[in-house]
Amino acid sequence: MRPGFLQTQLRESWATRRYRFLMNCYPMFFGTGGKILFWSSCYHEIHVRLRLNMWTYNLVGTMFGGSMFAAADPFYMVMLHQILGEDYVVWDKAASIRFRKPGRTKIYMRFLLEPAWVEALKEDVHANGSAERVLQLEWKDAEGVVYAHIERTLYVATKTHYEATKKDRQKVRLKG
Repeated sequence: MRPGFLQTQLRESWATRRYRFLMNCYPMFFGTGGKILFWSSCYHEIHVRLRLNMWTYNLVGTMFGGSMFAAADPFYMVMLHQILGEDYVVWDKAASIRFRKPGRTKIYMRFLLEPAWVEALKEDVHANGSAERVLQLEWKDAEGVVYAHIERTLYVATKTHYEATKKDRQKVRLKG
């Protein structure tokens, strides 16, 4: 049974179930020890579980912090790329983790992008060409106890703005 904080009204589709299955088999994600439990059909919500096992334990018998960090890595970028489509560029720009408690049990993370938040981001990107957003995440156990806090910074731009600034950066490099 999943923790209460992972309850949702959203549903998976066959396409997102397939995507979830393939991501769970993808060696770079599989190696983190994480498992995607749910991927909503609208790409606005994902649930991930991480547990102490042969892939995730460290020298002192607790969960390897790198597993916590890596299992939380790709999702917001992938979600926004799917939601916004090919006319946008989405990059992870920065991330940090703060450990609160050693992991010895199953922990969970909920990735959620509210539709209103996405619309506000799109408005900001259209007004300025690009935008950055800092998103907060937490690894929690079934009782809601926080084990780690992760902060991720995303860069989002229109493809035309990104290509124009990329050309400007290349010109500067060639001159220097």
